[in-house]
Amino acid sequence: MEDVADRLANRVQLTTDGHYAYLQAVEGAFGADVDYAALVKQYGPAPEAQRRYSPPVCVGARKDRIEGKPDPKHLSTSYVERQNLSMRMHMRRFTRLTNAFSKKVENHRHALALYFVWYNFCRIHKTLKVTPAMAAGLTDAVHDMEWIVSLIDERAPEAGRRGPYKRGQKD
Repeated sequence: MEDVADRLANRVQLTTDGHYAYLQAVEGAFGADVDYAALVKQYGPAPEAQRRYSPPVCVGARKDRIEGKPDPKHLSTSYVERQNLSMRMHMRRFTRLTNAFSKKVENHRHALALYFVWYNFCRIHKTLKVTPAMAAGLTDAVHDMEWIVSLIDERAPEAGRRGPYKRGQKD
């Protein structure tokens, strides 16, 4: 949360879910310099036939103002929930009930970095009709995986070696 706060130049509105840890994290990072609310979803029991594999049914939501003056019209966790779904759909390590995970935090960070570069610079989004980087004016071309590999090669400490991996090393 401190990393997010450090990257912002202006006051922002922030919405989180009801997880208690967010209260302390937001307070520690932003203090009173944020318009902050929590969107707490209320769940009811899943239908009897679907109880084992289905999540509980969301029966409502409560909007709690935590700090500042958040605009009630813009209280939403939908954007981050959509981003989390996209990550789970595109990266096996984020699906449930899998063993495709990183044993090292550093390798997990590298996988995330690769995903976000691909997602923002290579993937044309249906709603935008271009990549997010093109829509933001950061580039005027759709890049490919070879471009990403060239970025990695440029930063590799030894010629001919890609990233932190050596021959035979596993994630």
